[in-house]
Amino acid sequence: MPAHRPATIAEYIAAAPPAGQPHLRRLHALLQRAAPRAEQTLKWGQPFFVEPRFVFSFSAHKAHLSFAPSAEALAHFHTELADHPTTKNFLKVPYNAPFPAALIRRIADWRVQAVAARTDDGFW
Repeated sequence: MPAHRPATIAEYIAAAPPAGQPHLRRLHALLQRAAPRAEQTLKWGQPFFVEPRFVFSFSAHKAHLSFAPSAEALAHFHTELADHPTTKNFLKVPYNAPFPAALIRRIADWRVQAVAARTDDGFW
């Protein structure tokens, strides 16, 4: 990412590695459809969706993007994620791999419902 800090998600994506921009644009559009009421903002230098608690975020890297829907969401979909690189908190999507739109949409929809069902005041 460049030395200057992007002010919008569009600027963030435009500053990402060119090879990743198609995946990042597709992910952003998919998340907008999954969480249309969420505020889209940059926090800690990366795109976040909040309503008002954290729904999900994503980040651009040299050769992959990271989608962060929550550790709980990734654990819920662990079987479907078996063929994808993950950590406790992130699904990694290599720029040279097919974009798993249907899987990410299922995870995003599940996460939106999980956030809506929560009754505590925590951000995460």
